[in-house]
Amino acid sequence: MSQPRSRFGLSCALATPFGADGAIDVTRFAAHARSRLSTGCSTVTAFGTTGEGASIGAAAREKALAGMRTAGIDMARQVVVGVAASSVEEALAQAHQAALFGCRTLLLAPPFYFKDVGDHGLIRWFAPVLEALGREGQRAILYHIPSVTMVPLSQALIEELKRQFPGTVFGVKDSSGDWSYARELLSRHTDLAILIGDERRLAEAVRLGAEGAISGLANFVPDLLLPLVDAGRDDARVTRIVDELLKYPVIPAVKELLGHALGDRTWCSVTPPLEALSRDEAARLTAAFDAIAMGVHA
Repeated sequence: MSQPRSRFGLSCALATPFGADGAIDVTRFAAHARSRLSTGCSTVTAFGTTGEGASIGAAAREKALAGMRTAGIDMARQVVVGVAASSVEEALAQAHQAALFGCRTLLLAPPFYFKDVGDHGLIRWFAPVLEALGREGQRAILYHIPSVTMVPLSQALIEELKRQFPGTVFGVKDSSGDWSYARELLSRHTDLAILIGDERRLAEAVRLGAEGAISGLANFVPDLLLPLVDAGRDDARVTRIVDELLKYPVIPAVKELLGHALGDRTWCSVTPPLEALSRDEAARLTAAFDAIAMGVHA
C-alpha cells in the first residue's frame, strides 16, 4: 500500500549569484541554499524564474548542482530543479542532467517561444518529456506563469496531463496572479500539490487546500512566509513587500533586497538580458523594505 505523500511546504526560489566574470558564484550559491534550508524551507528551487534559469546554460547548471551536492544538500529530497526550454530535446537534457545529480522533482515550464498554441500541441510537447521523467523516477510540477512564457496552462490541459501521467504530474505552481484561476486549481485538482506564486494570496490559498509555495521572498524573509504556508495565517507585511517589489522589475528587485539583507552586493548582479536596478531605485526599494520589515533578518 502506497504511503501518503508529505506536504510540499515552502521552497525558496533561489536567486543566483554571479561574479564579476558573469559566472555563477558556486560557493555563494550552495551556501545560500544551505542557509535557506536551515531557516525552515522544505526545499530550494534552482534555476526557476527568480534564479534566471532560462539564461543559464548546461555547463553552469552542472557546476551549481555539483556545488550543492558537495555542500551536503540532499539532492533528492531538498532540491527542485527548474526546466525552461522550447524544444523537447533541451527539456529532456535539463531533466536528465538533474537526474544525474539525484534530483527527483522538476519545475517544468511549457515551451515558451511559439505563442497562441492550443492544448493539443502542448500535450504533444509535454507527453515525451513526462514519459521520460517517469522512466527516470522523477516528478513534475507544471509551471503556469503566462506573464513570462505567454503560454498559459488551461485547466483542461492539466486534467489531461495528470490523467495520462498520474505518477509523474505531481503538482502545479500558479504564478499567474489570477485568483480565479488559483481557486479553480484548488477545487478541481485536489489530488495535486497546488503551489501559489502570489504571496499576497498564499495564506488564503493554504486555507483552501494549497500545499505551499515556491517563493522568491524566501530568499530574504522565509520567517515571514512560514506562518502563511504552515498555518494559513495572513501577514500584512508580506503583502506590502510584494506591492513594493512590483513597482520594479521583479528579479532585479528580489536580488537587491537579498543583497541588502545580507550586506553583500554580489547578489545584486543579474545576467543578460536583465539589468540591475538603478541606484535611486535600489535606495527607494530598500528604504521601503526596511520600513515594512523592521527587525526581520534573513
